[in-house]
Amino acid sequence: MKVRILTVGNKMPKWVQTGFDEYHKRIQPMLSTEIVEIAAAKRAKNPSDANLAQYREQEGQAILAAHAAAGREQLWVLDVKGKMLSTEGLADKLVEGMQQGDDIALVIGGADGVSPEVLAKADVKWSLSALTLPHPLVRVVLMEQLYRAMSINNNHPYHRGN
Repeated sequence: MKVRILTVGNKMPKWVQTGFDEYHKRIQPMLSTEIVEIAAAKRAKNPSDANLAQYREQEGQAILAAHAAAGREQLWVLDVKGKMLSTEGLADKLVEGMQQGDDIALVIGGADGVSPEVLAKADVKWSLSALTLPHPLVRVVLMEQLYRAMSINNNHPYHRGN
């Protein structure tokens, strides 16, 4: 199984890249992962609600194009209204995905959210937290949680649990 992280935005601060790279390196023996950065829509200084919808639509089309290009792949969208999972629950979902033989695309939307079209195509809508997290931090938290979940699945001592 392979996991691709489809994320809107690029040019992350150095601390984000450092944190992401650390967990990305650690997880590779257990789970092949790749990050695909999608350009954010160009934004006006004072966007209207219509502009925001247009940005989500533009970014959503790029997300769906990247997803379609991969072939057989489940689409998991990070969404504040999605289902919360414990780390153990994530580990179980990853095992299910492996058993089904599908790859997974994990979507981190843009600053204005994810388009309704992307949400409609999602196989899983997952909320990392009830807190609002900055998108750069989400990259690091997501990669760490994937690593932790795979550590559970591989009986690695990283996750000590309860």
